[in-house]
Amino acid sequence: MDSRRLPPKSSRTTSSNDGGPLHHNQKRLAPSVDNRSPSPTPKASDALPLPLYLTNAIFFTLFFSVAYYLLHRWREKIRDSTPLHVVTFPEIAAIVSLMASFIYLLGFFGIDFVQSFITRPSHDAWDLEDTDNPNYLINEDHRLVTCPPPANLPPISILPNPEPIITPLASVEDEEIVKSVTEGALPSYSLESKLGDCKRAAVIRREALQRTTGKSLEGLPIQGFDYDSILGQCCEMPVGYIQIPVGIAGPLLLNGMEYMVPMATTEGCLVASTNRGCKAMYASGGATSVVLADGMTRAPVVRFETAKRASELKLFLEDPDNFDTLSIVFNRSSRFGRLQGIKCSMAGKNLYLRFKCSTGDAMGMNMVSKGVQNVLDFLQNDFHDMEVIGISGNFCSDKKPAAVNWIEGRGKSVVCEAIIREEIVKKVLKTSVASLVELNMLKNLAGSAVAGALGGFNAHASNIVSAIFIATGQDPAQNIESSHCITMMEAVNNGKDLHISVTMPSIEVGTVGGGTQLASQSACLNLLGVKGASKESPGSNSRLLATIVAGSVLAGELSLMAAIAQGQLVKSHMKYNRSSKDISKAAS
Repeated sequence: MDSRRLPPKSSRTTSSNDGGPLHHNQKRLAPSVDNRSPSPTPKASDALPLPLYLTNAIFFTLFFSVAYYLLHRWREKIRDSTPLHVVTFPEIAAIVSLMASFIYLLGFFGIDFVQSFITRPSHDAWDLEDTDNPNYLINEDHRLVTCPPPANLPPISILPNPEPIITPLASVEDEEIVKSVTEGALPSYSLESKLGDCKRAAVIRREALQRTTGKSLEGLPIQGFDYDSILGQCCEMPVGYIQIPVGIAGPLLLNGMEYMVPMATTEGCLVASTNRGCKAMYASGGATSVVLADGMTRAPVVRFETAKRASELKLFLEDPDNFDTLSIVFNRSSRFGRLQGIKCSMAGKNLYLRFKCSTGDAMGMNMVSKGVQNVLDFLQNDFHDMEVIGISGNFCSDKKPAAVNWIEGRGKSVVCEAIIREEIVKKVLKTSVASLVELNMLKNLAGSAVAGALGGFNAHASNIVSAIFIATGQDPAQNIESSHCITMMEAVNNGKDLHISVTMPSIEVGTVGGGTQLASQSACLNLLGVKGASKESPGSNSRLLATIVAGSVLAGELSLMAAIAQGQLVKSHMKYNRSSKDISKAAS
C-alpha cells in the first residue's frame, strides 16, 4: 500500500455527504462534518509582485548565469597568473547579483518550509494508526479513502487475559508456599531445604511455575519418580521428568558373551537397525573387542610472568624423576584415582597441563579434578609465581570435539572387530561384500575427509552411543568425544567375507556415580551385568560397558551401511519412523 501523509483528523471522515461509505474510485476526500472549508493560511510568496513561477524562473536564471560568468573569469585569471583578489567592476556586480539571488532562494524556500511546519495542524499523521476508522485504502490518484470491512469476515474480538492455571494442592500451607514463590518472597531453589520433602518441593515448584507463566505442564509426569535420588547430584529445581522409550537390541555376541543392549531413543528404526546388525554378527560368530587404554584427563591452565619460567615448570613436570612424587600427591585424592602421566603444551607464557589417571568404575571427572587440585597446591610451594587461571583449560578436552582426544584418547580407548560371512551379508544384510567395502571407502573415509571431519569417519556412531548413554545414566554431553570413531571394512578370505572394525579412542563411561544410580538407569546397567563397582577388579565394569558400546556401534554401522548400499534407507525409515496414527483422535 502506498504510504502518504494523512489529512488532519478534523478534516477526515468515513462517509460521504449522503451518509454512504466512500469507495475506492472516489477522487476526493469527503468534506468535514460542519461542511465549512477552512480558511487558507497566508504564505510568504503572497507578497511577491510577480507570479511565483515567473519570480522563481528569473532568480534561478540569474543565479546560474552569474555563477557561470564568475567561474569562467576565475579560470582565465588562473591561466594568466592574475591574482584572484584583483576584481573588476563587472565582477563586483556579478558577485552582488549572485549573493542577492542566493539570499532570495534561501529566504523563500526557508520561510515557506518553516511556515509549513508552524501552520500544520498538530493532529497530522504519517500512518494509519491515528485514524478514526482503520479501513483505509490509497486509490488510483493516491488519495486516502475508506472501505467497508468485508461482509464474510466475522468481527474481530479481543481475547481476554488467560485465566491463571491453578491446580488444587494438598493443604492450605502448600497454597501459602506457592504464593510466596510466585511473589518472589521464597526462592524456588530453596524448597527442598525448607520443606525437607523433595517430592512436595517438586509439586509446589511446578504449580508456582504454571501460575507464573500461565502455561500448563499437563503431559509432563511428576508422580512415580524418586526425587530424593537426584538431590544434590543429578538435577536442580525439578518439576517432573521426561519419558523416553527404551528398546532392546540383541543378543550382542561379544567376546563369547551375550548382551541384550538397552537403547533409549525417540528415533524410529534405530533399535531395529542395530538389532539386525547384532543378528548378522551373531550368525557369523560374534565380535571381539579390546580396551586399548583407560584414563580420564583434566588440563588446568597456569600463567607465569615469562615464557622461560613457564618452560621450567613444563620440564619439571615431564621429568620422569619427578613423576613418583607427583603421583603420591595426586593419588591422595581417591582410593581409585591413579596418576598415569602428565603432558604439557605451551602458548607463550601460558602452560596447559594435561593430567591423565585411572578412575576405577567411575567416569572420573570429579576424581581427576581433585587430584589435579592437590598437585597444583603442591607445585606452588616451589613455583610461587605460578598463577592458576582455571582448573580446566580445554586441553582435556571435555564435551568438545578435539584432535587431542582423537589422537591421545580420553576415557576408554576401544577397538572392536568382526568377520561377517558372505552368505550372511547376502541373506541378512541383503547386499554384497564388494558393495559395502566400496561404500565405506567413499562415504566413511573419503566423504568424511572431504567434509573435514574430526573423528567422524563413520556412518552414525553417535546414534548408538547417545541411546546407550541415556539408557545407562551416562552424561549425554560426552557423546561428542565418545562418538569419535573410524569404521573400516575390508574383503577377506579371498574376497568372500567382510572384515569390519570400529576404533573409538574416547568412550567416557562409568557404572557408579551421576545418573547411573537412578532406578531406571540402574536397571539397564543391571541388564548388561555391569551395575555398580566391581569389587574383584575395580574398573572392570566400566571397561566392559565401553566394549559393549563399541560392539553395539559395530552392529549399527554394519546394518546402516547395508541399508544404504542396498538403497533401503528411505524405505525403512518410512516404515518404522513415520506414524499413521490419528493424532487428533488420540488426543481427544
